[in-house]
Order: sequence, then C-alpha cells, then structure tokens
Amino acid sequence: MIKKHNDLFLERVYTPWELDYCQGRRSCIQHYAGRWAAKEAILKSMGTGWAKGIQWTDIEIINEMGGKPSVHLHNAARQWCDKLGISDILISISHCNSFATAFATAISIETK
Repeated sequence: MIKKHNDLFLERVYTPWELDYCQGRRSCIQHYAGRWAAKEAILKSMGTGWAKGIQWTDIEIINEMGGKPSVHLHNAARQWCDKLGISDILISISHCNSFATAFATAISIETK
C-alpha cells in the first residue's frame, strides 16, 4: 500500500506521532505494518470494523518508555468505546521482514 499510494496512504492511516516513530526506525515498513495490524485488531476488539464513523487516525499506537505499545483513541473511536463501557485496550504487536501480527483485548469495567 505504501509503494502504491505513498504519502496519501501514510497520512490517511497514521497519526503524525506514528509517522515520526516509524520513519525513525531502521525497518520502518515493519513498524508501519505492525501498527496497521494493531489498528485492525483494535477495531475487532471494539466490535465495530470500519463503521460508526471511525477513521484510521482515530486509533493511535504510542510506545511507552521501554517500548510497550499503548492504545490512544480519539474522536469516533473514543466515543464508541465510551458508549460500550470499554475503559482500555491492551495490544501486542509482532513483526519481522515479511509478516506483522497484532492481538488486541478490549477491557470493560462492568458496573451493576
């Protein structure tokens, strides 16, 4: 997708922070692929897919100190999670030369 659509794809899918992070990595394509897989996994954990007005950039993967990835939700993604009672989303990302995979778990604190 990056080769085919270049900047249009990158700006549509990744936030400015994610672009800076991935571009600063030696194997930037692997990092882009990992974040793309993570965003897909997050949407599945939310139960929405690409619905409810959610945009790619409404989901942002930020690395904490030490490298742990964390999910930051914005706009429609944040609103949808608030509506569902999802308080946090845990993410695991793995990538190598040819493949990227991610697993997301939505955490909901149910009150009765």
